[in-house]
Amino acid sequence: MEHTDTYRHKGLRKKLAEIVAAKGITEDSILAAIEHVPRHFFIDDTAFAHRAYEDTAFPIGEGQTISQPFTVAYQTQLLQFKPGMKVLEIGTGSGYQACILAALGAKVFTIERQRKLFDKTSVLLKEMGYERIKTTFGDGYAGWPAFAPFDRILVTAAAPEIPEALLQQLKPGGILVIPVGSGKIQVMKRITRQPDGKLVTEEFENFTFVPMLKGMNKS
Repeated sequence: MEHTDTYRHKGLRKKLAEIVAAKGITEDSILAAIEHVPRHFFIDDTAFAHRAYEDTAFPIGEGQTISQPFTVAYQTQLLQFKPGMKVLEIGTGSGYQACILAALGAKVFTIERQRKLFDKTSVLLKEMGYERIKTTFGDGYAGWPAFAPFDRILVTAAAPEIPEALLQQLKPGGILVIPVGSGKIQVMKRITRQPDGKLVTEEFENFTFVPMLKGMNKS
């Protein structure tokens, strides 16, 4: 697939970063990543592609969405990570959030349960030059034990409860950010594993995510 990133696109990203900043994102590195990553590459549907730099979510197929840029930035800011940290993402989706993390210097490991999305996004990430992002087709509820433990874990779908496997794969001092709730609205939570192993939970704003489902969709 051929992708074109024009001066117009870059100008739209700059405006998008300004919108996200006005909503409360304060970390300059995150705003710079929003300006850097071409979001229109992740939207195939021509009905939405021209709106790629609106601060809104769009469908990407298989009942999934590319998250609102503010939501991406908000979750990323809650992670409080530093370049070089290992970050596990649950729900690769379009790949946009993974690329934002990679642009910030994270070592990204990302899991997708929808086979069609996994195949499409894995190709896209390589085409964009993000070969260092490690992708796998799997069940997000199980995490990725082979590469655990992780400094940070980010869940990009609404979980009815916090998966125990993800807590077990979090390093001491590590942080898990996850939207929790089974209704239409979820609470963004941040769970920190303290050096002594104790888990501390903080609650933040309400959001709306697609549900986090167990197992894998191989079709």
